[in-house]
Amino acid sequence: MNFDEFGFDSRLLEGINAIGFKTATPIQEQAIPVILEGNDLIGSAQTGTGKTAAFLLPIIHKIISFKNDEHIKAMVIVPTRELAIQIDQNMQGLSYFTSVSSIPVYGGTDGVSFSQEQQALTEGADVVICTPGRMIAHLNNNYVKISELKYLILDEADRMLDMGFFDDIMKIISYLPPKRQNILFAATMPRMIRELSRKILSNPIEINIAVSKPVEKILQAAYVVYDNQKIPLVKDLLFNKQLRSVLIFCSTKIKTKQLSAELKKSGFAVKDIHSDLDQASRENALLEFKSRKLNILVATDILSRGIDIEDIDLVINYDVPNDGEDYIHRIGRTARAEADGVAITFINEKEQKSFSQIEELLGKDIYKIKLPEKFGAAPDYNPQKPISRISKIWKRKK
Repeated sequence: MNFDEFGFDSRLLEGINAIGFKTATPIQEQAIPVILEGNDLIGSAQTGTGKTAAFLLPIIHKIISFKNDEHIKAMVIVPTRELAIQIDQNMQGLSYFTSVSSIPVYGGTDGVSFSQEQQALTEGADVVICTPGRMIAHLNNNYVKISELKYLILDEADRMLDMGFFDDIMKIISYLPPKRQNILFAATMPRMIRELSRKILSNPIEINIAVSKPVEKILQAAYVVYDNQKIPLVKDLLFNKQLRSVLIFCSTKIKTKQLSAELKKSGFAVKDIHSDLDQASRENALLEFKSRKLNILVATDILSRGIDIEDIDLVINYDVPNDGEDYIHRIGRTARAEADGVAITFINEKEQKSFSQIEELLGKDIYKIKLPEKFGAAPDYNPQKPISRISKIWKRKK
């Protein structure tokens, strides 16, 4: 389905064409008409399916059609500052040829940023994209112009609940006009999401797109390795390869820093992102990665959700993710839109059981590539092998 078939305002279509969007993804094709018709919606869609545009495009169109004052029209609540920034960037691109304004509102910034947010919230930006804690800080001061708010969007609602934001979300909602359109997106639909939807949605239409499954275009593979083989293997996978962008996920910030330093020593253009960095440093690293000034980014799970970067050629799981959902979000960074991608996971002896559980969730075995002889012997893949008493003691201490 082409975007001009939705009946969008010509100025919005101009922005869509300028960005290069051609045809709607399945989530966009199903969600956009529901939102345009004014229905509440609960959508389950994996990362990389185009769900951000699925709610931004109809909201922008509706604001253009009925804009008549300076009050905030829509609020998008998200779990992280990175996602708030990303959605605002998408918003700016799509609305470029319109008069619709937006502002990202998130914590971890200085007093100047807070004052700028206060001014925008007082004067009435059309769309506010916010993290829960920061939004509550503004709402508590009673200057946010939300009396005419028409649209509430909760993006990655499952992750917000995992992070303990349920009470914050309900507090924000207590400030909002009761008559509004509500849109909720999540990658999974656990019991708490169902409870949240019952509290805030009114007769919602439900859309499910490939829940808990990676897109088929991702070529998935794995190496079974010892820990001391991981860094040499990463270098070997990257050396003399024509890769435009590579994203490597590590389980800890210590490993993230260590791997990034080792790759820099070997001459690779690489930066790392983790919680020890301030917001400006994170944003700078992401900007350089997006603009191809550097082609390798090493990150903790701070980036497993919420970044929107096209054409990532390779995702490497330096460590096995904690669970299947984290795995799906990590590898979902590649094969975005119509592109193909590759995801490779390193599995050490202690992680084999966890990886077998991920395979069980996926409903298939991930192909295990034989480790080249130059790296020495590799462990056998035997996830059912009992853990020794020593290993259990080590695990408890860890």
